[in-house]
Amino acid sequence: MGSKRSGHWMLLASVVTVLLLLVWAFIPRPLLVDIGRVQRGAMLETIDDEGKTRVQDAYVVSTPVTGRLLRIDVEPGDRVIQDETVVARMLPSNPVALDSRSREQARAVVSSAEAAVRLAQAQLNKALADADLTRTDFERVTALHQRGAISDAALDTAKQAWRVASAQLDMAKASISMRQADLASARAQLITFVPGQADNSAADSGVINIVAPHSGSILRVLQESETTLPAGQAILEIGDINEELEVVVELLSTDAVKVKAGNRVIIENWGGPQALEGVVEKIEPWGFTKYSALGVEEQRVKTTIRFDSDKARRAALGHGFRVETRIVVWAASDALIVPSSALIRSGSKWAVYRVESGKAALKTVEVGHNNGISAELLGGLEEGQQVVLYPPAELSDGSRVQPRL
Repeated sequence: MGSKRSGHWMLLASVVTVLLLLVWAFIPRPLLVDIGRVQRGAMLETIDDEGKTRVQDAYVVSTPVTGRLLRIDVEPGDRVIQDETVVARMLPSNPVALDSRSREQARAVVSSAEAAVRLAQAQLNKALADADLTRTDFERVTALHQRGAISDAALDTAKQAWRVASAQLDMAKASISMRQADLASARAQLITFVPGQADNSAADSGVINIVAPHSGSILRVLQESETTLPAGQAILEIGDINEELEVVVELLSTDAVKVKAGNRVIIENWGGPQALEGVVEKIEPWGFTKYSALGVEEQRVKTTIRFDSDKARRAALGHGFRVETRIVVWAASDALIVPSSALIRSGSKWAVYRVESGKAALKTVEVGHNNGISAELLGGLEEGQQVVLYPPAELSDGSRVQPRL
C-alpha cells in the first residue's frame, strides 16, 4: 500500500517538473541589445575626403636653347637662391652633318659671296677715285670763283658733283660690309659635325649657366643624365615648401556647394602624431568628370586648403604627399547628441527605441545635423535617457530588452 502511494507521488512530481520546464521554455526572454545614452557635448559636421599637398607656385626650369645638357648636380631637397644658384649647365648643340649635295651647295654659295665681295671692292675703288676727282675739281673751282673768274652757277655744280661722289663712296663702303657679312654667313654653313670630335661650338660660345628663377628647394629633377635637348624642354622643378605648401582636395560637387572659403579644416592621417589645422582658401568654380575605382562617373571640384598650423609641426610634409581632410561645415559646443546608430526610419520621420524599465519604447524624434557618428537632437528625448543601438529586426515597441555585456 505504501509503495503504491510513493509511486503516485513520484509520477506527480515528474509531471509538474515537465510542465515547469515547458513554461520556462516558452516564456519570452529579453533581447540582448547595445545601449547608448543621450548626452550633451561638442559636435562637428564635416565633409571628409583625401587630398594631396602641393607647392602653390612651382617653377619649371626649361632649357633656354637647343643644346647638350650637362649632368645635373643638384638633387631633390637642395636649397637654391634666386638668381644665384646654378641649377644646370648647357653647351650649344653641334652643327648638323652635311651630305655631299648640301656641302657642294654651301661651297657654291661661298664662291658667290666671295665674288660679290670682289665686286663691292671694285665699286669702292671707283667711288674713291670719283670722290678724289670731284673734290679736286671743287677746290679748283672755288679758287677761281674767289678771283671772279667763274660764275656762281659753276661753283654750285662743282659742289653738287663732290657731294654726290661722297655719297656714292659711303654706299660703296656699306656695300662691301654687307658682302663681307654674307661671305661669313656662307662660310658658316660649311661648319659641320665631325664624328668623334668634341663639341665644335663649345670653344666659341662657352658653357651656358642656368640659374634658379626662385628661392626654395628642388622638388624633382626631370632630366638628370647628360643628353641633347631642344629649347623649352623641362629639366627640373623648384618650389618653396616651407612658405607655399597647400592641400588640394577634389570634392564631390554635391559636397563642394556646402563648403565656403574660411571653413576650418582638420588634417589627419598625414604621418604625424597630431592632426594639423587648415582653412579653406578657394573653391574653384569649374567642375570636372572623374571615374572612381569602381568605374562610377563623378563630378569633382578642386578645393584649396591653406595650412594654419605651426610650420615646425608639418616640416616633414613635402610636395605630392597624401593626407586626409575633414572640412567643418557646422559646429556646436553644447548640442544634445544621440548616436546615429540608434536612428531608424518610422514612416517619413526619424525614431529611436528608448529603454524604459527594461522595455523598448518606439519614440519619434526630430533630428538636426548628422555626421554619421552622432546626430543633433532638436526634440523628442532628454539628456541622460538610454536608447538601443543598432536595433535588430525582431525588436518592436514594448519588447523586453537587456543590455549586452
